[in-house]
Amino acid sequence: MTRRGLVLFGVMSVTWGIPYLFIRVAVAEIAPATLVFARTAIAASILLPIALVRTDFRAVLERWRWVAAFAAIEIGGPWVLLGSAEQHISSSLAGLLVAGVPLVATVIAVATGGLDRVGRTGLFGLLVGLAGVAAIVGVNLGSSSATVLLEMALVVVGYAVGPAILARRLAGVSTVAVMALSLSLCALIYAPIAALQRPNVLPSAGALGAVAVLGLVCTAAAFLLFSALIEEIGPVRATVITYLNPAVATVLGVAVLNESFTAGMGVGFGLVILGSLIATRPHAVPVDQAGPQPEGPFR
Repeated sequence: MTRRGLVLFGVMSVTWGIPYLFIRVAVAEIAPATLVFARTAIAASILLPIALVRTDFRAVLERWRWVAAFAAIEIGGPWVLLGSAEQHISSSLAGLLVAGVPLVATVIAVATGGLDRVGRTGLFGLLVGLAGVAAIVGVNLGSSSATVLLEMALVVVGYAVGPAILARRLAGVSTVAVMALSLSLCALIYAPIAALQRPNVLPSAGALGAVAVLGLVCTAAAFLLFSALIEEIGPVRATVITYLNPAVATVLGVAVLNESFTAGMGVGFGLVILGSLIATRPHAVPVDQAGPQPEGPFR
């Protein structure tokens, strides 16, 4: 991985490691659908002007069906499900379950003949990282309801399929424009739901601050960084950031939510780092087996 890739990887690991805490804080006072509306509206108001200045939207609009699919699969569905789940489970457990994204993404890449796949070494790294996540969180999944686990499973699948859509169906078009349009679409769809579910009293400063962080940092800034990360290391390897997210969530849980920290968590954190480094190593493909490379930044 290049130095730029490592920097983006590290920043994204933190940027998408902190949302679990802020979602937990927000949904204590705000309905999940209302949170999704606020988060997407804030981010869209930032990304849309940037995209309008940088991009010719005609190429993006020609693929509007895939933009709509990306919006639903990566944003609209997973975010409301994640908010609903975090009304009942800890942020650490949510992070553990989302850590399955790289494995699902790898399965999708292999099943659909994607060129950005990992070899045996990469798969070993994914498994090492997943074992580390389990050690960090150390949660008994049996204590959670089937509904919550199903919600999280759908989140994992959505987070794995979203980057694949970007790489294979929206390659060659501006990712900033895709993100801006996707966020705008989700904000429009959730606006009437948010109006019906608006809080009877003004949420606390903590909840409003959590919404602001989620919209500005974890969405607007994060999508800009994530598009750069996908361009640098590919969609499958980019999703390995989900291995470090639980480590960040656990640290915040200890510092803010007074969750316990065990030796197993410390060992697990080391396994997470080791697994991530192994899984993101470039996988050499023989020239005669590589086939034609897709055009655009994602390959």
